[in-house]
Amino acid sequence: MIAAMVFAAGLGTRMRPLTCDRPKALVRVAGRALIDHALDQVAGADPIVVNAHHFAPLLAGHLASRDVKVLHENPLLETGGGLRNALPHLGAGPVLTMNSDSAWTGPRARDTLLAAWDGDRMEGLMLMVPPARAVGRGGQRFRMDADGRLAPDDAGLIATGVGIFRTEGLLADPRQVFSLRDLWFDMLDRGRLHGVEHPGRWADVGSPDAIAPAEAMLAATP
Repeated sequence: MIAAMVFAAGLGTRMRPLTCDRPKALVRVAGRALIDHALDQVAGADPIVVNAHHFAPLLAGHLASRDVKVLHENPLLETGGGLRNALPHLGAGPVLTMNSDSAWTGPRARDTLLAAWDGDRMEGLMLMVPPARAVGRGGQRFRMDADGRLAPDDAGLIATGVGIFRTEGLLADPRQVFSLRDLWFDMLDRGRLHGVEHPGRWADVGSPDAIAPAEAMLAATP
């Protein structure tokens, strides 16, 4: 079993005007809220924590019937600070973290990550997708060596915003507001950040014009 944290506290600036009356996590793709697509990918994790800020009561209401802990984050802490803030609810072990603005085909992200996770040699494991199976603008890129270790590479695999991370480094950081990427690059420097390839397709749904391509990707899945 592993704990999971889904990040849903952002202001949704790139998703305006759809986020003028709701959080980005409640924007619908293929008839379902983005947060529901995300929770599908971490299903089976326990506990599951979702942070909220922009229209937080709407998100909490949407999730009221789910076995999910919603943390109203105020002020915003970014991803690193948000994860550290949630640790009392997540426990001391590794945590599966996930952004809430993506759509997926193929196996559940949780299953792929847990099958590859090795806490003895990894401090972080990120789920990667080749550019040919990605839809939308994508994120940070890395190359992966034969042992799965990652290094930055602008022509490499795309980080999907999902991973498993040990959290000891968060507790040592004196800042309150910081990005989880800071933790990634500390792990990179020490050769402790690894990757595993997602065998399906992935869509970045960060803006209104990204919704139709994501829905087309989902519709094309047998």
